[in-house]
Amino acid sequence: MDMRRVRVGCDFAYVAAVDTPTVFQVEPRDAAPVKLEEQQWAAQPPVQVRRYADLYRNPCVRLVLPAGRCVLRYDAIALVPDATEDADEHAPELPPDELPDEVLIYTLPSRYCLPDMLGDEAWSRFGAMAPGYTRVQAICDYVHGHLTFSYGSSDARSTAVDVNTSGFGVCRDFTHLAISFSRALNIPARYVFGYLPDMDVPPDPAPMDFAAWMEVWLGDRWWTFDPRNNRRRKGRILIGRGRDASDVAMVTTFGAPVLESMSVRAAEDPGHGPQS
Repeated sequence: MDMRRVRVGCDFAYVAAVDTPTVFQVEPRDAAPVKLEEQQWAAQPPVQVRRYADLYRNPCVRLVLPAGRCVLRYDAIALVPDATEDADEHAPELPPDELPDEVLIYTLPSRYCLPDMLGDEAWSRFGAMAPGYTRVQAICDYVHGHLTFSYGSSDARSTAVDVNTSGFGVCRDFTHLAISFSRALNIPARYVFGYLPDMDVPPDPAPMDFAAWMEVWLGDRWWTFDPRNNRRRKGRILIGRGRDASDVAMVTTFGAPVLESMSVRAAEDPGHGPQS
């Protein structure tokens, strides 16, 4: 399979009143189909970085932000397939009693995904449709059309119910709502976030940011769906998976440092073409 090289990374500038323990979740998962070639952290002033894997086997980094101003930079190079993610319109839903034990948790309510509160709407909108891949795609089509992307329209307290009512949100909100509708129909769905470069699509004029999408269990595997962009894409570089955004927080601080600035990078390396 041809592979393409993508540079990803992010910068953070914090001002802390006291030394502040912090967990960052911005490193890609080094797992097929993505291959992580290299990665590095830099900080001014220097900090000690320690890696660990969380409950969902997501890579995390622990460090202590020193009192004062601290600038951190993460850079990585990843090889990604020169192909969009898989799709199969015939992939079937499974009845709950046939689902693998480990995916049952992704049918339940979580902090931001509330299938119990959106169940009536889910069944009225999608319950009569033929079960399977095409029904999940219909959920994504609806969420994509129902919500308007708008920075600042939601915050850390906004649930799927909130954004369904307001009609506005960012990519995590699109994903939370589509997950909630899926779970309400007993379809296991989990939250995913990572880097999503503009590969073979028109460039997005908005500044690059982390992206959120979902994976849904159909047949005997997880399938990728993206209610925000609502199209199959190349170059998804996964950072974390969980029940919703609360499980895969980009940064967790054990204190109250001030975030001065943040930027995200994800773009194909122009100096390298496809590799076999």
